[in-house]
Amino acid sequence: MLATTKQIRDERGEGVISSAIAVLIMAFLGVAMWVAFSTTFNHASSNVDHQVNSCIGQTSGSCP
Repeated sequence: MLATTKQIRDERGEGVISSAIAVLIMAFLGVAMWVAFSTTFNHASSNVDHQVNSCIGQTSGSCP
């Protein structure tokens, strides 16, 4: 079962296309992870700011 020259030529670009698809998928996953991290960090930062601002001028025992 030897592959003919035509079959080899037909499959010549398959690896490049598969690699490009894999790179695009990884890029989209990276963007999604960055958005999730950025949103989580901003939410946590605003909660910390709120807690710090509510504790200023109060005794340490009355801070939530």
